[in-house]
Amino acid sequence: MANGKKYVDSAKLIEKSKLYDSAEALELVVKTAKAKFDETIEINVRLGVDSRHADQQVRGAIVLPNGTGKTVRTLVFARGEAAKAAEAAGADYVGADEYVKKITGENWFEFDVVIATPDMMGVIGRLGKVLGPKGLMPNPKAGTVTPDVARAVKEAKAGKIEYRLDKTNIIHCPIGKASFGAEKLLENFNALMGAIIKAKPASAKGQYIKSCVLAATMGPGVKVNYAKLG
Repeated sequence: MANGKKYVDSAKLIEKSKLYDSAEALELVVKTAKAKFDETIEINVRLGVDSRHADQQVRGAIVLPNGTGKTVRTLVFARGEAAKAAEAAGADYVGADEYVKKITGENWFEFDVVIATPDMMGVIGRLGKVLGPKGLMPNPKAGTVTPDVARAVKEAKAGKIEYRLDKTNIIHCPIGKASFGAEKLLENFNALMGAIIKAKPASAKGQYIKSCVLAATMGPGVKVNYAKLG
């Protein structure tokens, strides 16, 4: 498929073989975001680990300093006082079995984050096959299985993102919108990269960060000088 005129014009701003410092890379990425909507800026980091080994998994979550620019819809599986706390914290949907039926029976996915109290995991277990492939299954490492559902809801609304390796050992994550500007995006970038570097498995050998590319939704990739990242 041929690239559109805006993409071709944007690509001219970038030297394909050059590795840019993160600040300069983000300024370029913002310039290449020429669509009529507010494009999401995404980071793609290839790591020198093997995700097939349990001891080389890289996964976690972080609240970005400037959020993601996205309105996050939260579904909380909880009962009793925890359910009341989730509602008070601003959760969009709170319940138990009725939402399991809604998801399985109606193919309902009007939510972005699923949070659950630990005692509800038996109920949610039935949703593993549908939530898992979409990356929506609650997980203790991501802070989405917790007794403190109110805090989890607030963090999700504030711009908490989960980072994890895919099968090709790459982490794909949004770090904000083009409208944020390079400075705010850089703060988010640094926070995320700091978390990824901190999460380096003890068993990882050799070079940890193999490559780092930034891109707007409809724009070309800009390579970041990963040697300066750690």
